This record gives sequence, C-alpha cells and structure tokens, in this order.
Amino acid sequence: MSKDIFKGYREATREMMEKFGISVWDDVVLTAGPNTFEGVVLPRSETADADHIVIKLATGYNIGISASKVTGVKILGSREAVYQIAEQEFPFDPSHPNVTLLGTGGTIASRLDYKTGAVIPAFSPGELYGAVPELADICNLETEKLFGIFSEDMGPKQYITLAKAIEKEIEKGVAGIMIGHGTDTLSHTAAALTYMCQDLPVPVVLVGSQRSSDRPSSDAALNLIHAARTAAYFDAAEVVVCMFGPTSDQYGLLHRGPQVRKMHSSYRSTFRTIGDRPLAMVDRESFTFLKKDYIKRDPGRKPSIRPVFDDRVGMVYYYPNMKADMIDSMVENGYRGIIIAGTGLGHVNKALYEPIRRATEAGVQVFMTVQTLWGFTQMYVYDTGRLLMQRGVVPLGNMLPEAAYIKLGWAMGVTDDPEEVKRIMLTPVGGDITESEPPDGYIILQGGVPEVKDIFKGINR
Repeated sequence: MSKDIFKGYREATREMMEKFGISVWDDVVLTAGPNTFEGVVLPRSETADADHIVIKLATGYNIGISASKVTGVKILGSREAVYQIAEQEFPFDPSHPNVTLLGTGGTIASRLDYKTGAVIPAFSPGELYGAVPELADICNLETEKLFGIFSEDMGPKQYITLAKAIEKEIEKGVAGIMIGHGTDTLSHTAAALTYMCQDLPVPVVLVGSQRSSDRPSSDAALNLIHAARTAAYFDAAEVVVCMFGPTSDQYGLLHRGPQVRKMHSSYRSTFRTIGDRPLAMVDRESFTFLKKDYIKRDPGRKPSIRPVFDDRVGMVYYYPNMKADMIDSMVENGYRGIIIAGTGLGHVNKALYEPIRRATEAGVQVFMTVQTLWGFTQMYVYDTGRLLMQRGVVPLGNMLPEAAYIKLGWAMGVTDDPEEVKRIMLTPVGGDITESEPPDGYIILQGGVPEVKDIFKGINR
C-alpha cells in the first residue's frame, strides 16, 4: 500500500492503518478497548507524535486515539478531500449600504493546513461570503485581502498599510469598513487604528473568531454578521472591536479600540472593555448603546489619517528583583521610549531608580501604567511613585499598557518634540484615559449587560 495515502502519519500508526486497511478520508468505526468511535480519518500533523490516529467525529470535533489500543476497524466508505470553501461573487442590492472587508488573516479567515494539521490564514475574503451567505442580507460587500498572516506577525508596517487602506475606502464613500483579524493581537491593531485614524466619518470594525470555521462551536459566522451590521448601520463612527458578548449566541459587544483586551485564551467571550463599559451591544436586529459619549456617524466628515509609527519604543512588565540592565539595555540599543507596567499604583523596585534616571536624562521618555489593568496610576500616594516622577517617569492614568505602547510609538512617529509627545500621550483618544471608572463596568459587569443584571438583581454591592 502506498504511504502517500497516510498524509503525514508516521511508522507506528501507519503499521496499524496498513493492518486494518485504513487510509486518510475513510469513514470508519474504530474499536479501542471498550469504546467505539465513528468518524473520518484526518491527515496527521508531521510535527505530532507517531502514536495516534486522528478522526473527526460527527460533532465536528477531532479526537486522537492511540494506535496501540485499536483492536478493530469497520470501514463505512471514503470521502474526497475538500481543502477550501468555494469563493462566490457577492450579490449586489442597490438598497443596501456598501461595506468593505479588509482581510489580514487569522481564524476568522482560515482553513485547515493538511500538511501540519494547523489552522492557517488562507481563506480569501470572497470565500467568507461562501461560508456566511447571510452577509448578503445586510450589505453590499467588497473585499480586499491585504495580508494573510497570523495576528502575532502584525506590527507597525501592517498598521500603516491598514490606515492607508481605510483612508482609501472612506474616499470611495463606503458606509463602513470591516477588518478581519486574528484575535491574539487584535486589541493592539484596534488601538493603532484608533490613533492613526481619527475624526472618522464611518465605523471601522475589527472582527475575529476564537474558534475556527470547521468547529461546530465556531463564533466566526455570528461575529461576521454582527460586524457587517455594525459597519453598515452603527451610528458611532469609531474604531471598535466586535466579538461575542456572553459565551452563548445572544449578542456581540462593541468595544472601543484602546479599551479592549483579550482576557481568556479560548472562551468565545474573551474580549472585555477594561476601565469602562463597552460602547454598545449588537445582535441581528438592533444596537443597544451602553455609553452616550460617542462620535456620531457623519459621511461628510473629513478624517485625520496619520499612518506613522516609530518602532524604537518598548514595554517592560515589572517583576520582583528586576535588575538595572533591563532598562540600561533598552537605552543602549537605541530605544526612544519605554512603557512600564508597574505594580499597584505604578511602582517598581529601587534598583530601577538610577537606570530610569539615566534613561530620561539621555532623552528616553518613560511612562507608567499599572499591571492591574483596572484602576489608575496614583504616583503621589507613596514615596516610590514620587521618587519615580522626580526621575522623569510620567503616569498615564488608567491607560492599558498595550494601548500605551502603541500610542507612544504613534506619538513619536508624529513628532520629535518630547513635550509634544507627552501632551499627545496625556490627551485622551478613543477613551484610552477616562476621568473615572463606572461602578458597573468592572470585569464581569460590562456595563450591566442583561444576564449579569439578572444575576445581581436584588443583591446589594
């Protein structure tokens, strides 16, 4: 039997497959001890262990079964591999608003790589319509694939390209813009676009998926539907992230770019607004605003697009016993700005006092945020904070560390004047610094969304 039919399986498992006459894409019933499993034999990752056969169950989930435990196999038939969703031309309806989808990659635009067994960013945006035909009931969709990369590979170069693409689409008069993006660094890109693209006339909606389209629990389709509605009809012309609200399919939340953070590695409801309420809720029929201070949609408004970024900035997450060389090495390597995520109200140990002084005297701008994420830097309370400010450290209110890093890179791309950089950093944009935090905002409460209100009804807090 040709080994080509095993598609990445290695010797230990191939021997079992040869023994029972199994090949990739067979429908099988496997017996392993007292258990039976029915599904389709999948190609095996070349980097995975050699001891398991992988089948896709009828539920859509994959399961690995130890080859040594397989005692019987019944072959029900065989299938032909389908490596991608067919791309379809998006239908045009003159009564619908025009929306552009910019593709960057990520799970929401992905397929299975049968060489590695991994989900890779390879769907063209047109294939997304083939997967989610409901989009045609919402808007006229034009698509452009800018990148096909994982979100961890996104950076200043891609932020600048996206900002320029947004400007071009606004000039074309679209009703809104969607950006398909991997979730891992989605919040960084949302922050970057908030700073680079201000005074927007229409919404810019970043959307991703925690679970790939080949899984029955995928959130890709509903997130895309919610994002399309937001781009087409939402009244706020801001950069927002559109992802699941609860873990169920009830609604999505719209989070402002510099306020949002991925808070769980696998939950579908992983994105949460930090330090504030989300901007709004979205479902298939309506929007429910959770805040009133938003920039209204105005197609006639001229945007301010400044796609610049100085990547000579870095971020230090303080930990106990951090040594001077962590700061000194950044200065020696030409960094112009440093964001510190400090403990408590914005603190670091005494060992960093002098390297921070040396850094600021050398012209490096140093800003302080807090690791707690919720809450403010309050550097006047303890000696530690006051001594750090004497050495040139500037507190950034309740700005998130990641947003501060992105904003500093952008600010230093805008100007070389240290005082102007400081002014930009301390001037709120997109809610990145707020005067206070709402009592019903913290973590779970998220502005009093319905299911949380029900839980806390009648409970004094």
